[in-house]
Amino acid sequence: MASAFLASYLESIESVPGELQRNFNMMHDLDKRVQDLLKEIQNIYNQYVDDASHCKKVKKAKYLSDIRQKFDKSNAFTDDKVQLAMQTYEMVDKHIRRLDTDLQRLEAKQRTLDKKPDSQMFVEKSSEKKKKKKASDNVTPETTSNLPFSLISGAGEGLDMPVDPNEPTYCLCHQVSYGEMIGCDNSDCPVEWFHFACVGLTSKPKGSWYCPICTKEMGK
Repeated sequence: MASAFLASYLESIESVPGELQRNFNMMHDLDKRVQDLLKEIQNIYNQYVDDASHCKKVKKAKYLSDIRQKFDKSNAFTDDKVQLAMQTYEMVDKHIRRLDTDLQRLEAKQRTLDKKPDSQMFVEKSSEKKKKKKASDNVTPETTSNLPFSLISGAGEGLDMPVDPNEPTYCLCHQVSYGEMIGCDNSDCPVEWFHFACVGLTSKPKGSWYCPICTKEMGK
């Protein structure tokens, strides 16, 4: 998942270096034009000062008009440069914000996956209880050792496990799913799933398996 995300993000920013280089070149060109205009303005001003004492009003007006026009042109180039700089910033910021958002989503997905039990040890019960998978599909066959209900009713006590209020609980211990679990073959079982240790199991039992609660009820 992380590698796919990285590949997608790198593909999306593949053109960014070229666009940045183009914008920087344009800003450099605009800056050079402004500097050239300022030099021309300085030259015109020097001529105006030298001729001020003896030149006619018409010529003075021409000097001032030329200076004003070049200042206006210089201001226009400066505005273009500022606008281009803002566009460049927004382009980079857009990719940074996208990266932050995608990273948050990736971390959220990873946290969700970390909370899920091992698919080989636990299979969620179907909404139709009669169609649920038997415990023999979810555990490794070895030997069995069943304990009386009176001995295992407190098997989950002493476990200091923080419970997410949004996460379902199971077993006699009323804890979340963890480790190896087994499902009761009674389709009407009120609990449905149990931790191996809480029901005295160390491995998969042979044949059908019924939890202590259902075994007690069926014995009445």
